[in-house]
Amino acid sequence: MKRFLFIFCLLGILTACSSSVSQNNSEQGEKDQTKPDQTEMEVDLTEDDAATTEPDDEPSKNGDSSEETEQPPAEAEPKPQYVVNPANWTIEPIDAANDKVVLLTFDDAPDEHAVEMAQLLKQLGVKAIFFVNGHFIDTEEEQQKLRSIHELGFSIGNHTYNHALLRDLTEEEQREDIVKLNELIENITGEKPQFFRAPHGVNTDYSYQVAEEEGMIVMNWTYGYDWVDGYLEKEALTDIMVNSPYLNNGANLLMHDRSWTFEALEGIVEGLRNKGYEFVDPATITKIEKIK
Repeated sequence: MKRFLFIFCLLGILTACSSSVSQNNSEQGEKDQTKPDQTEMEVDLTEDDAATTEPDDEPSKNGDSSEETEQPPAEAEPKPQYVVNPANWTIEPIDAANDKVVLLTFDDAPDEHAVEMAQLLKQLGVKAIFFVNGHFIDTEEEQQKLRSIHELGFSIGNHTYNHALLRDLTEEEQREDIVKLNELIENITGEKPQFFRAPHGVNTDYSYQVAEEEGMIVMNWTYGYDWVDGYLEKEALTDIMVNSPYLNNGANLLMHDRSWTFEALEGIVEGLRNKGYEFVDPATITKIEKIK
């Protein structure tokens, strides 16, 4: 009887254990079924994160985006080498600067060919001043021409807004014609003109005063021909600009934004170079007061 009870209890214990193991296995199986979904979610999140962070990581291919881009050193201001002689408008050297030089200047810009002239001079490695009329930069298209000339590295001069004879204007009108253009040029290029040339080269005491107040160097010229009958075509203009009896050291050459001047320009530059002349960079011209 005792043996029978012992066996009965033993069978009960084994049955209970078996049920517990089965339940545990069932629960474990349910847990295992969740793993693929969790893993897939983790993969999806990883892919989403990669898609989100890829643009931010892109700059790192070329360097650490968190670091500031190294800026090139600013160009030093050109050393003053020349002044304008107001007695004859030649360009005179300071100290040991080369004296066999000429200065190229162009009035009435930017009309039709000024941008092309600037591009050509850039290719030839020649600097110049483009004297601007206000009525040539009234529109956005015209202002973009001026901007292009400035961005090519050329000096922009003030030739008054309306190109009227200053002696025929009141002092108030003279000031407006000069200062209004200065403000417009500075608004377009970000730089105020350094040079002033009166229409037809006719200054007044008051225009000198305004130019001085505006910090500009007054400049006329020593010779020019591209508005004179007989020189309104390429060959004749090239010849006279290179072989003028007025060509000498420091000559201040006046030309205009004209088709025949543009056509003659390369030959003029080559002819002057063949005679041993170099071309003044306007940025090296300073006021006489600054070297006293």
